[in-house]
Amino acid sequence: MLRQCACALAAAIATALAAVPTSAHGGEPALDKSQFNLFHPTPRDLMRELSTDRPDKTESPYTVDAGHFQIESDLVNFSYDRYNGDPTDTTNRSWSFANTNLKAGLLNNVDLQLVVPTFNYVRSEDRGANLVDENSGFGDLITRLKINLWGNDGGKTAFAVMPFIKFPTAQDHLGNGAFEGGLILPLAVKLPAGWSLGVMTEFDFNEDGSGDGYHAEFINTITVSHALVGELSGYAEFFSSVSSEDDSDWIGTVDLGLTYGLTDYIQLDAGVNIGVTRAADDINPFVGVSWRF
Repeated sequence: MLRQCACALAAAIATALAAVPTSAHGGEPALDKSQFNLFHPTPRDLMRELSTDRPDKTESPYTVDAGHFQIESDLVNFSYDRYNGDPTDTTNRSWSFANTNLKAGLLNNVDLQLVVPTFNYVRSEDRGANLVDENSGFGDLITRLKINLWGNDGGKTAFAVMPFIKFPTAQDHLGNGAFEGGLILPLAVKLPAGWSLGVMTEFDFNEDGSGDGYHAEFINTITVSHALVGELSGYAEFFSSVSSEDDSDWIGTVDLGLTYGLTDYIQLDAGVNIGVTRAADDINPFVGVSWRF
């Protein structure tokens, strides 16, 4: 049922898209590139600037140009958390390597994404009970469809919708074994003096901890970014996640990071996410890379 609803939602949005002008909410008329698709690629001289969904948690409303591909990957990602809201003396550490988002530009305003959690390692240590639990392996696959509604090729704002589905492919108890999904709504705003603002609202439909049903989770983020020197830029972000499940805790983080444009097609990044609520991971540093071709 979850998969059918997500597919129907994506189809309805795509059908309605023709009624939304690409120059909406945004100043200069957008260049018409509607003739390009996966099999008729956008010429390189008409491609947009590289835009990625990483390293911050706020997704970008800009899509990959039609007929082109983009890889966005963690090289190394580490998280550490102690207690996590429990009264026991528990410490959790996790590592992930080469977790990758594979993107393909289907149309000028639509791209398809496959998030591949290549390898994850989780170690939980209960010092009071002298117990250690370790899990490792492949994670849950996620498919996402990003549909830009306006601002892809011009204007001071851009907006997109992103339905997604999570498939229970995780090994060694790294997932909950359930199909889950949701909808992401990212907005980008170009501010004066070279500043950029991003805001995002996300609705997730996740399985209850008991496995007896589903509940809604609500994610909101806000991020600001600015060039620092040359091709080096920085961002600061606030992330919030609230669940409707009983006895759940609010998760909040402050996220800081840097991006460096190595070329027009390759971007390096590094950052750290810092938990500001007890239910959040205490610290989460990472480094990554994005490559368009």
